[in-house]
Amino acid sequence: MSLAAETREAVRANPFIRDALRAGLVNHSAAATWLAERADLDGDPDAIAAALRRFREDLPAYETEARTASVTMRSGVGVVDDANAADADDGDPGDVPLLRVGGAGVVDGGDRTAILAAGDVDPAALAGALGRLAAADVGVVAAGAAGDALVCVVPRRDGASAVRVVEAALDAVPTDAE
Repeated sequence: MSLAAETREAVRANPFIRDALRAGLVNHSAAATWLAERADLDGDPDAIAAALRRFREDLPAYETEARTASVTMRSGVGVVDDANAADADDGDPGDVPLLRVGGAGVVDGGDRTAILAAGDVDPAALAGALGRLAAADVGVVAAGAAGDALVCVVPRRDGASAVRVVEAALDAVPTDAE
């Protein structure tokens, strides 16, 4: 494999570098040195930097789009290991898990807060929200997106902040034209 191909592969393995390249925010020399050390690229940093510059020319520009969604929060939820046991079908909508992955689920009756967004949402919107929540030091204990809804479960004390963060994230969801 050529050094250029190895560099592209290393960038794809480190998506933050790809995003920074797309946004035009990279010091190519610094990124090349970092990749040479951390991604074990066997090549001169100047050659890696040149490969990064060429790769940047092939990438779409970094762009965002606003999404229309209603964001709410529901306090008093928890994450349980056996969502099926909590899924009693007695007609009460509160018994249905907000989110279920495998055997685990997000159900009423805990000390967490669920941030719910309904509307024009998808996994890209969830990824943007999770990135912003991490940057805001809000711990997420469960998250998912399906159909026209997404859910992020956070500590109760972070609920109001998390709503604002998710709303801001939905105003600028990164697009990927590739």
